[in-house]
Amino acid sequence: MLAVWLAVALMLAPRVAAADPALDDVIGRIEDRYAKLEDLKAAFQQTSFNKSLNQTIPADGTVYLKKGGKMRWEYRAPSPQQIVSDGRSIWIYTPELNQVNVGEAPKVLAGPAGSFLAGLGKLRTYFTVRFLNAAQKVNAEGHYVLDLRPRKPEPTLARLVIEVDPREWLVRGAEMYDQFDNTVRMRFTKIAANGGLPDRLFAFVPPKGAATVPMDAR
Repeated sequence: MLAVWLAVALMLAPRVAAADPALDDVIGRIEDRYAKLEDLKAAFQQTSFNKSLNQTIPADGTVYLKKGGKMRWEYRAPSPQQIVSDGRSIWIYTPELNQVNVGEAPKVLAGPAGSFLAGLGKLRTYFTVRFLNAAQKVNAEGHYVLDLRPRKPEPTLARLVIEVDPREWLVRGAEMYDQFDNTVRMRFTKIAANGGLPDRLFAFVPPKGAATVPMDAR
């Protein structure tokens, strides 16, 4: 479920002039790039850290995103799981439990949230944006690192840090913090943009015999 909040943490927002011209230029390039994206596919590696348990859980898989709030996260490890949304409904299928959690996407994904693609097309109404390090705007990989703070923090999202590749202006890494300092770190590789992903990828039919459990969106 943490991947869902990461995927929706970047919300539709209008441009606001930045005090730092370099920051304004970087934001503008990100917005322009993502505004032109219709869909995106990428491999991901995820590390989730639970502070209270002092436990780190690695995961990996493939993510598919399409405008209109459509998304599909296919986890391979540590155990198979699918998180699918057609923009109206969301399904979380856990084969080990033979169970599907289902809910209304707008309710489950509420808060400072929206489509990942639409959200990166614009950044500023729901977040304050700055360079993580104003003195060193890029990291060792040459990626710009932006620190996003929700104007109205949610329990699930207190802060989001993204790494952006200036060659393609695509997000290569993201780090999300909740109000309890739990973190989710993600790296995106093998990114394919505007590949014409079919809508059937974002439809889900529960397997025969699977238990269907309504999702609590609170």
